[in-house]
Amino acid sequence: MPKHKHTEGEAFRYLENAKALLKNASIENDFFLDRKPVREAFGTAYLAVLEAINEVLLKKGLPAKQLPKSVDAYRAALQKYLSVNNGKLVREFGNLYDSLHIAGYYRGLLSNATVVKEEIKSAETFIKKLLT
Repeated sequence: MPKHKHTEGEAFRYLENAKALLKNASIENDFFLDRKPVREAFGTAYLAVLEAINEVLLKKGLPAKQLPKSVDAYRAALQKYLSVNNGKLVREFGNLYDSLHIAGYYRGLLSNATVVKEEIKSAETFIKKLLT
């Protein structure tokens, strides 16, 4: 099986996919009616965040084999390579993990359209901070 080769801009592609999932989802009274596309969008947005971190770590010289494989490893890598003197990125990542991955994707707790869109926007802001 061929190994996945990380390509530049992958995070933005994932983010656009997440937005596309929401674009076709029905909203009534500011709530998404179907949770499935919302959960898929959250999962995809979280993957976009991970792809952005991977891209930065690769640019810093970390070999692909050593990319993080767990949320704790991502936190540690952010701390070691990107937030040496400032824990803000680690906190932002933790918040995105909680909202995108746990509340939005895993538990499917978020369906308010305003909240969902704000969380996707938070992911975009984090990604842009890392990559631009």
